[in-house]
Amino acid sequence: MQTRLDKALAAFPRADVLQGATRIQRAERLEQELGLREQGVGLYLKRDDHMHIGGGGNKLRKLEFHLGAALKNGVDTLITVGGIQSNHARLTAAVCARLGMACELILTRSVPKADTDYELNGNVLLDQLFGARIQVLAKGGDSLAAAEHRANELRAAGRNVMVIPTGGSTPLGSLGYARCAAEIAQQEIELGVHFSEVVIPNGSAGTHAGLAAGFELLGRGASTVKSWSVLADQQTSASRTRQLTQEALALLGHAATLAPQVIHIDGSQLGEGYGLPTPAMIEAVHLMARCEGLLVDPVYSGKAFAGLLADLRQGRYRAGDNVLFVMTGGTPGLYAYRDTFSQSL
Repeated sequence: MQTRLDKALAAFPRADVLQGATRIQRAERLEQELGLREQGVGLYLKRDDHMHIGGGGNKLRKLEFHLGAALKNGVDTLITVGGIQSNHARLTAAVCARLGMACELILTRSVPKADTDYELNGNVLLDQLFGARIQVLAKGGDSLAAAEHRANELRAAGRNVMVIPTGGSTPLGSLGYARCAAEIAQQEIELGVHFSEVVIPNGSAGTHAGLAAGFELLGRGASTVKSWSVLADQQTSASRTRQLTQEALALLGHAATLAPQVIHIDGSQLGEGYGLPTPAMIEAVHLMARCEGLLVDPVYSGKAFAGLLADLRQGRYRAGDNVLFVMTGGTPGLYAYRDTFSQSL
């Protein structure tokens, strides 16, 4: 049966680059390691790191709706912005390669790292392999202004250009994770399990906002989602996420005002700042790898998983709770942090 959310999403063009739902798997070895079975707590992983294009990751869901609008309007060139190791930039380059569009990336030095691995490996290497034109701005440069300037140059030359902001985290891009909320709800039925909480990292807020909007329209409430801030402090992230959630809901025809307390964001894992390693993140990456043979990135999921580990170890969940951790991808970034993990080994 089509839900209210399904009907609202159907009004927006979407490019199907996911090619189906991402799987949900139980983290049985982690449950054993953390003693969760004895506590009656289930831990599940939503594999948004495992997709068919560009190495996968959460930004692909946001791009589906941006690409839908681009294809409808005959766009031939996409320009987007981000940090040097931007996962969104990588996936934008990958989908442009798949769809035969030109791609330009305006990147900034948003993390105080300048070693060879960070500058040339990881996502940067993949950007180049996917054929993107890359411009790196000096520290403090306004990437969005540079992107708009470049777009105007290309338009003057007869190109049809779309500029996508950081992370694709616009109201339109957030619909990708509203759709993911519907996907999770369907998978709950198939698996015979109910998730008491869905856990994610929060950078540019679009993933949290989309899931919150989706669960709100499904009648579950925006508070179903909890995130850990990895880009800004807790208050800034919460304000941005609440605003973006309301904008996504308005786009879906739901104009309700959300109370601040339904947006659950924890700022305890940010550390010294965006992209800067923390001991808890390093331990979380090692634990996921050694218990499940799976990889989480050092910037987003690594810090969010560190936060979830802290909650699990502190007994925040009760018997009967099932927690879904969304693995948002970004694993090419591990290769840009070789020095960090070499030291920890």
